[in-house]
Amino acid sequence: MKKVNIWGTLFAAVTAAVFFAGPVYARERTFPDGFFVGEIGLGGMTREEARQAIEAEIERLADRKVILDIAGNTAFVTAEKLGLSWTNMDVVDKAMEQVSSGNLVRQYMVRKDMMKRPAHIPLETSVEEEKVEKFVRDQTEGLMEEPQNASIVRENGAFMITPGVSGKVVDVAATKQALDEAFMNQTGNEVMVAAAVEQKQPDITEEDLASIGDVLGTFTTDFSSSGSSRSGNLANGASKINGHVLMPGETLSGYECMHPFTTANGYYTAAAYEGGRVVDSVGGGVCQIATTLYNAALRAELEITQRQNHSMVVGYVKPSMDAAIAGTVKDIKITNNYSTPIFVEGYTANRKLTFTIYGKETRPGNRTVEYVSETLSSISPGAPTEQVNPSMAPGSRKQVQSAHRGVKSRLWKVVTVDGVETERTLLHTDTYNASKAIVMVGPPVAAPDPADVPVPGEILSHPGQENTTGQPETVNPDNHPDVPGSGTAQDPSAAGSESPAQPESSAPSSATEAPAPAENPAPVPAETSAPTGISVPAPAEPPAMASSPEEPAA
Repeated sequence: MKKVNIWGTLFAAVTAAVFFAGPVYARERTFPDGFFVGEIGLGGMTREEARQAIEAEIERLADRKVILDIAGNTAFVTAEKLGLSWTNMDVVDKAMEQVSSGNLVRQYMVRKDMMKRPAHIPLETSVEEEKVEKFVRDQTEGLMEEPQNASIVRENGAFMITPGVSGKVVDVAATKQALDEAFMNQTGNEVMVAAAVEQKQPDITEEDLASIGDVLGTFTTDFSSSGSSRSGNLANGASKINGHVLMPGETLSGYECMHPFTTANGYYTAAAYEGGRVVDSVGGGVCQIATTLYNAALRAELEITQRQNHSMVVGYVKPSMDAAIAGTVKDIKITNNYSTPIFVEGYTANRKLTFTIYGKETRPGNRTVEYVSETLSSISPGAPTEQVNPSMAPGSRKQVQSAHRGVKSRLWKVVTVDGVETERTLLHTDTYNASKAIVMVGPPVAAPDPADVPVPGEILSHPGQENTTGQPETVNPDNHPDVPGSGTAQDPSAAGSESPAQPESSAPSSATEAPAPAENPAPVPAETSAPTGISVPAPAEPPAMASSPEEPAA
């Protein structure tokens, strides 16, 4: 009896059935009936035809009208305006690949299976949250009530708190999710969705601010030698920082609070140093604000996020205790590293600038903090640089820039507990450049002609006057107005030295933003001229000036 290969016979039969029954799908690789993506039946389509059909469906969905109910107010928009897009393209492509791949036998089996159990792949779409937010914001302008944070001010030495108010706002993220679900579940040409509206509490509450009351750190600098313009700049800049509340983790930037440095923003033109010369600069002096705030923050032990020293020493604090402002390159930034809010107070009074940091004190009462400036080296600026100015009087002198000694220094943080030092931390090491004084000098004094200078005791002959005494006539230098040594005479051909003088400031005001100004130079004596014929020594080197040529305002 002859044996029969049952599996081989079955395989041949199936192959023949596929070949004779379906030559078209076998050659063109079309999808079987029962294969759906979303509501689209892809049976009998090639992959290219299926992709085109899906994209056409996406366009139809994007053209649908969206009716959004926002707290009883109806708004209309198309799905396209909300940024509707196809989001599961990769999933659909993978399903297409699985259905259409394989040999003839596999495809035959897949087709038979889908006739009994159709395959549905969801067509997923999504809108853009940013476009939903913009649409909701435009539609709800004046309808929603934004929450109001609690606020705090300090008046007459006491804090006053205004409680916060809750508001009613649209939850954009929840509304977006509702839209996405509606697009998936609603098949008509209109989609109706209710926006998610919620009560929102203020970010800062009265309870938060109630913890503010203790002095965490305070510092004062003096500006009694400053003119009215620089004094006005200090008052104006301090007022722009005064009253700031920093929640835990928040950062305050001195530059961001005080700029732009323009007359329109309340600043005045004051003498300042820039590029090593005396200039007129709008906002001159604001670096003293940065320095005072920096030292108050140190004593409160806040996190110093950014601080740079001046390029030359300043006069209102010791070396390494200063902080400069120069745009965003040099700035003072402090961060609240407490678990409770802090309040920054800044003001001027009696020619002094003060900053105080208030908050909730958590440090032990027997613990104290001190900051020690240590000078490592000092470099003399050297002899003044003289520059000849032909327009000045012969022999006169005028100092136009003060000298700065060069310094290398560092700042230590010293902690003591019950009077015993427990910690000494190096905060930073700074270098300050030396800079020579600059003195403008007039042309040299012309030497007098010896023949024109009479000798004491010489007999003089005065035309038109007769000597009737019969005795030789002599001259007393104390009584003769033309003889050197006389207390009242002056030789018009000679000039004395000019003492240093403060340069005059005359830059025009501007409402446009200027580079942040450098430090107001230390005042120098007014310009004077010495009596003719009297030798005046060159002026002594002036004291170091509180400024930097790189900092727009020191």
